[in-house]
Amino acid sequence: MPVTAAATGIDALDTVVSAETPEGIMIELRPAGLMVRFYAFSIDMLIRMMVLSVAAGVTEPMQGVGMAILLIMMFAFEWLYPVLFELSSWAATPGKRMFGLTTVMDNGLPITPAASFTRNLLRVADFMPMAYGFAVVSMLTRRDFKRLGDIAAAT
Repeated sequence: MPVTAAATGIDALDTVVSAETPEGIMIELRPAGLMVRFYAFSIDMLIRMMVLSVAAGVTEPMQGVGMAILLIMMFAFEWLYPVLFELSSWAATPGKRMFGLTTVMDNGLPITPAASFTRNLLRVADFMPMAYGFAVVSMLTRRDFKRLGDIAAAT
């Protein structure tokens, strides 16, 4: 008698999510898990920290004006870095690209500007109570590994 996936519990580990495109084509998407997202986020954080470190060195002699420029850069990097890369033709930040991840809508289509802004604005909620606690709980309790921002943006 053949062993079925249901009998072994293997299907519980399968993370394939089926989606139907507007053209009626069924596609299979594999959501990224917690660890690969952590690694991609870490790479992106290192990139941002290196750029801001160089900017800090360049703007330090400017004193007050330099600090203002640095603070504006920090804001832009925190809020616009992921959005700009997700809306590019790569549909991924450099960290995500390094691990072969892309950000798409639930139906497999490219991410929209509104969805990208939504999912990245909700990173603040995902970060609560500390160190992306809500995001981790959300990803580990959902079959499709979505964090709060992904749920709200349908990505």
